[in-house]
Amino acid sequence: MGVVTGINDHLKAEMSKKYSRKYKNHQIIIDEEITFERFEHRQIEPINGITKNQVKYLFSIKENQITFGIGCAGTGKSYVAAGFASDMLRNKKIQKIVVTRPMAECDEEPGILPGELAEKYAPYFQPFKDILIDRLGKSATEYYMKRGQIEARPLAYMRGSTFTNSIVVLDEAQNTTINQMKMFLTRVGDNTKLLVNGDIEQIDISKPSGLVDAVRRLKSVPRVGIVAFDESDIVRSKICKDIILAYRR
Repeated sequence: MGVVTGINDHLKAEMSKKYSRKYKNHQIIIDEEITFERFEHRQIEPINGITKNQVKYLFSIKENQITFGIGCAGTGKSYVAAGFASDMLRNKKIQKIVVTRPMAECDEEPGILPGELAEKYAPYFQPFKDILIDRLGKSATEYYMKRGQIEARPLAYMRGSTFTNSIVVLDEAQNTTINQMKMFLTRVGDNTKLLVNGDIEQIDISKPSGLVDAVRRLKSVPRVGIVAFDESDIVRSKICKDIILAYRR
């Protein structure tokens, strides 16, 4: 059955009132069931860098197919990546955002965590999800996730995949092994950008870091950009900057 027409204004008002609290960010289409196909996205300016290296990072993302963002905590690497990805999804320039990161604490074995895969991976995805919510709004973010247009996937489950029409973000990349990084980078398909973020001062694995190795190997490869952030780019807070500098002494 198609969209019902000819419904009087009173009924429309009652239906809208009934569902307005739970689905206040959706346009209601009345059918045999209530379906929600379109969003009123929150009005927000396109992502822009606020430090010199954030600007460089954003430019590299736009110009290259693969961009590495390397630097300490609080420099906005993840925020810029998520902001750009959400802008592209909202404007229908891509079909999907995929977010991944190595689960270094549990040696990439999600089976040792309780619950189903999505539940197991939720704590790893939450920091990036928070940024998407800030950019898109909570309802829109949940909607895209239900449609599979925003997907969180453990790095261990990437093998065999090819990503097209997507932006794929690898966070905490310093904790990948060389083989994991090679596997990830070779997933790239048509109209897809890979954004790889990491802090080489926070390597938590005993094996050589795939991030360090990839930057060394790919620094002269066309369509690959590498942007290094420093303490002047720390925007999280003044005390965050002071702490990082203290640990470097």
